[in-house]
Amino acid sequence: MAARTAVNPPGILLAPVVLVIGEEEFLVDRSVRDLITAACDAGLGGDVHDLDGAGLGPGELESLTSPSLFGGGCVLVVRGAQNVSKEVAAELARYAKNPAPDVVLVLTHAGGAKGKELLAGVKAAGARVIECPKLTRFAERLDFVRAEFRRAGQRADDGAARALLDAVGSDLRELAAACSQLAADTDDGISEAVVARYYRGRAEATGFTVADRAVEGHLAQALEQLRWALELGVSPVLICSALAQGVRLLGRVGSAPRGASSAALAAEVGAPPWKIDRVRQQLRGWHPNGIARALHAVAEADAQVKGEAASAAYALERAVRRIVASRAGEDLS
Repeated sequence: MAARTAVNPPGILLAPVVLVIGEEEFLVDRSVRDLITAACDAGLGGDVHDLDGAGLGPGELESLTSPSLFGGGCVLVVRGAQNVSKEVAAELARYAKNPAPDVVLVLTHAGGAKGKELLAGVKAAGARVIECPKLTRFAERLDFVRAEFRRAGQRADDGAARALLDAVGSDLRELAAACSQLAADTDDGISEAVVARYYRGRAEATGFTVADRAVEGHLAQALEQLRWALELGVSPVLICSALAQGVRLLGRVGSAPRGASSAALAAEVGAPPWKIDRVRQQLRGWHPNGIARALHAVAEADAQVKGEAASAAYALERAVRRIVASRAGEDLS
């Protein structure tokens, strides 16, 4: 049975043949880079060949994996193995059963039905498998961020991971770069406040953090984030807009058909699928009447922030309190 390696492994384990399976491009590319680095560290990186499977011709595999006159081993990367010809697929399957001792063969495969015979044959031969599936759910991206901080040797709490997703978005390359930079610039653990300070120029992210804590019913945290955002100079109008968007999403997602997929609902409401997953988590404990009261609270706050109140900060704090109370079934109006 093929050995399976988890996504984002703390260390790459070399094998004569490695399958990198999945459609998450960033994870596939990084796994290949890590394998090449590990092979070089093990003295097997004398020659590195990185080829597109569609361009690999019959008979080329043998020449590419033949021992070099100068020694030093070889790494052969065949990308998009699902696109190789039938003749080359047969050669790869035969090679996987009896690989050369000083060669590391890395095959990337999208994981679909195309080229499944090759995939099955190489797996049956005992290839090591690294899975790189698409990360579409919010919880999966949270796990990814946590793993990135561990990879960088840093500790990060759950609030920090959520705040980073809000600030950076869902692109894995950007998230990985942000985790690496934060880890390098922070000495003792990464908290939500650290992320907020680091991304203080992204005002909308700070406002969304206030909104998330409010709709989740965390009054103390919501008020703390609100005061922090105002201290940083975030516009009260932006914070109120984030509160309104958070409550409106509760209403739209909550009224959707029960079996609607995150992707379909995301397209309908204009939000990414991971945000839909998050809103579904936030909906637990809410009642439709409570959402209606919360919508009324943010509408009042919007009018007050835009000129009808002497203190925008007070109007926002009152709105946050009313949102949290609405979730609990109370009415503070």
